[in-house]
Amino acid sequence: MENKKIFIYQILPRLFGNTVSNNIKNGSIVENGCGKFADISSDLLNKLKDDGYTHIWLIGVLAHASTTEYIEYGLPREFPEIIKGRAGSPYAVRDYYDVDPDLAVNVDKRMDEFEATIERIHKAGMKVIIDFIPNHLARNYRSINKPDHIEDFGDEDDQGVWFSNRNNFYYMPGEELNLDFVKSKYPNAKYEEIPAKATGNDSFTSHPSIYDWYETVKLNYGIDYLGGGARHFWPIPDTWHKMKDILLYWADKNIDGFRCDMAEMVPVEFWEWVVPQVKEDYPGIVFIAEIYNPSLYRSYLGDNIFDYLYDKVGLYDVLRDVAAGHKPSSDISFALNAVGDIQHKMLNFIENHDEQRVASDFFLSDANAGKPLMIVSACVNTNPVMVYFGQELGEPGMDEEGFSGRDGRTTIFDYWSVDSVRRWNNEGKWNDDLLTDGEKGLKLFYSRLVSLCNKEKALSHGLFYDLMFANYENMGFDSTKQFAFLRGYKDDLVLVVANFDNKPVEIVVEIPEHAFQFFNYAEKSKFVAKPLLEAGVSEIAFTNSEHIKIKLEQNSGEIYKVLAL
Repeated sequence: MENKKIFIYQILPRLFGNTVSNNIKNGSIVENGCGKFADISSDLLNKLKDDGYTHIWLIGVLAHASTTEYIEYGLPREFPEIIKGRAGSPYAVRDYYDVDPDLAVNVDKRMDEFEATIERIHKAGMKVIIDFIPNHLARNYRSINKPDHIEDFGDEDDQGVWFSNRNNFYYMPGEELNLDFVKSKYPNAKYEEIPAKATGNDSFTSHPSIYDWYETVKLNYGIDYLGGGARHFWPIPDTWHKMKDILLYWADKNIDGFRCDMAEMVPVEFWEWVVPQVKEDYPGIVFIAEIYNPSLYRSYLGDNIFDYLYDKVGLYDVLRDVAAGHKPSSDISFALNAVGDIQHKMLNFIENHDEQRVASDFFLSDANAGKPLMIVSACVNTNPVMVYFGQELGEPGMDEEGFSGRDGRTTIFDYWSVDSVRRWNNEGKWNDDLLTDGEKGLKLFYSRLVSLCNKEKALSHGLFYDLMFANYENMGFDSTKQFAFLRGYKDDLVLVVANFDNKPVEIVVEIPEHAFQFFNYAEKSKFVAKPLLEAGVSEIAFTNSEHIKIKLEQNSGEIYKVLAL
């Protein structure tokens, strides 16, 4: 039986394999070092596979603008004034047909090294996801690695008009790009853009601000934003064809999925057109949309379009508020119900490269306090779940790396190494020798949880039954601090209970008669709940006419396998 549950381990290779501990603020690649494709070793991948991960999402793979020059290798000159940080944003792609030279041991062989990484991941029994950034490109985009028959973005544009559906960019004819805010830092700035192009975050001006995505340019998919948003999709816009070619290029390199950056900023009509064509040639390839507007969810999940969507503004935001004490845990039910019929299509996470680390001072200040969030995220449905590298070690993300300040996030803009991950790396051994006891314990928790979700059919394939409605008036259960539900598949039944309280609790969980009927357990009367997640937890005997009494530590949870006697 095919496993329906996907577990994604998200890696930023630039940081992930870097063992240089200098960590100089705003340091160069020479000073601070850089992880390589080769650091994602077979030994590491086998361990991640053993921990239950099914997919590896590699971010920062595509060649993106940075301050590190590779002119001797034939790469175009870089312009620091239009780059965020020394390493640059992975989402300011400067060549869509190339991989980032920073990640190669031998720059001339960088594509070979990436393809070898794909092979290692596949050999370990996992699949590969990379980013597809369709909305914008680096301001200095120029492909040197594109196939001979491919025309570059903007080569055939009419720069004398604001909009044409044959153009790849939007132009401000007669106006020069003005980045006054960088002049104090880069008095010798030499980048020129005449006419100015629109900026990636839909800033249609020649004077973007420091708060805009000023390092990027917006791609034109046929929408005349300054003409009332008129949609000009016939003939098929040139950008559509170019982006289809890019998707097919990478799919042909045996990647297994695309995480599509800011997918909602690209018209759904494009996705309806391109995704089926890619899937026709590469059946089984997965498309994940980063999307934050719930009103668009179902249109982007249309027939044969996206497979999964980010659940950021729903479950993530609610779990964060519950953990911080700003909302009752019962609100989790409302977040799940809001996407009820498509909940199995939502990608759950409690950390990623855009969000603050759980252990940061800006979130919970304690990685262990994130356990109930992770238990709920991982167990509520058959939908995919993602873990960001270092999350399982309790990485706090409180460094001040350079462009990325001390904001509770791990930088995506700077050359750096992450202390907890560097110690886990341990010069390529990827073992626990240099980890603290707390890091070892948290890592074991993640390994057990992810493995359980793969092993237990009730969690990987089963139906969901919310127990909160049955416990609102239960005096032995605090519906503002605890969350409980059942998962069941055929003869397998699992009870999941999470405690968001900052103190240990003894609770009573009411399982209504309807729940036993729902899972075809109506004829059974005696049960034992066997703990699966934490060591040293006692089994609990109960009947279908009794409450089940459970002890939980602070900020914790447990998964019980329910066995009929």
